[in-house]
Amino acid sequence: MNNKVHVKTGDTVIILSGKERGKKGKVLAVSPKEGKVIIEGRNMVSKHVKPRKMGDQGGIIKAEGAMYACKVQVVCPRCGKPTRVSHKIYEDGTKERICKKCGEAL
Repeated sequence: MNNKVHVKTGDTVIILSGKERGKKGKVLAVSPKEGKVIIEGRNMVSKHVKPRKMGDQGGIIKAEGAMYACKVQVVCPRCGKPTRVSHKIYEDGTKERICKKCGEAL
């Protein structure tokens, strides 16, 4: 099974489908094994937390939920458009991610 994900931690992405469609956010975490990403301030879920120690506060907190990486697309920092990611390999063996729309490095 292929566990590659087209986004990296720190990328700005736009959400393509679901209740958060059209909104942008920064990628906080990537889980290639599950094919999911966590985006800052998006896909908020309620989490019931139990107090762990004496004096700790329990209750319901809001946290970012994971969503499938196929539902997000990278936004180019230069042209500001959602784009697919291309790769360029140089003579010295280094590999770089390139914007398909403007050709700038991501």
